[in-house]
Amino acid sequence: MPERKTIAKAAEDKRKGKSASTQAGEFVHEQIEHIRKGKHGARSTKQAIAIGLSEARRAGVQATPKKTASKATKKKATRESMIATKRSSGATTEKSATRKKAATGALKREGTTAVSKRALSAHAKKSAAKRTSVSKSAAAKKAAKTKGPAVRKAAAKKAARTRARKTS
Repeated sequence: MPERKTIAKAAEDKRKGKSASTQAGEFVHEQIEHIRKGKHGARSTKQAIAIGLSEARRAGVQATPKKTASKATKKKATRESMIATKRSSGATTEKSATRKKAATGALKREGTTAVSKRALSAHAKKSAAKRTSVSKSAAAKKAAKTKGPAVRKAAAKKAARTRARKTS
C-alpha cells in the first residue's frame, strides 16, 4: 500500500493538470526510496519502475501502458485500473496475507543496486535513445504549458544563458 504523502503528491499533480505519467512518477519515486532504504529489493530498474506503476494504477492514476507493451502487461494494467474503481466504490480487493507475505519475501531477497544512481542513469539514457526527437520535442512543449508564466520566463532566461555560453 502506498504511503499517504505519495497519494497526496499524486493528487496535487492531478489538480495542477499534470500528466498521468507525472502522477505515477510519485509512486515510482517511493519505490526507489523503499529499495534504497532496504525495505525490499528489485532485480532490475525496470522492475522497480513496474512496481511503482502498478501501485499508481491501484491508487487510481490513469497510467495507460505503452502500445508496445505485451498482452500480459496490458491485461494486468486493465485489472489494476478496475481494482482502483472497485476500491473507490468501497469494495475491498486486498491480496491474501499469504500472497502478500510471499511477494514481500521474494522482493527482500533481491538486491538494491537496481536503483543506484548509475543504474537509473543508464536506464534513462537507454529509454531516451529509443525516443524520436519529435516525441521529445512534443513532450517538452506539453510540459511548458503546465509551468506557468513565471517559471517559463526563468526557463527562457536559463536557455539563453546556456546558448550564449555554448556559442562563445
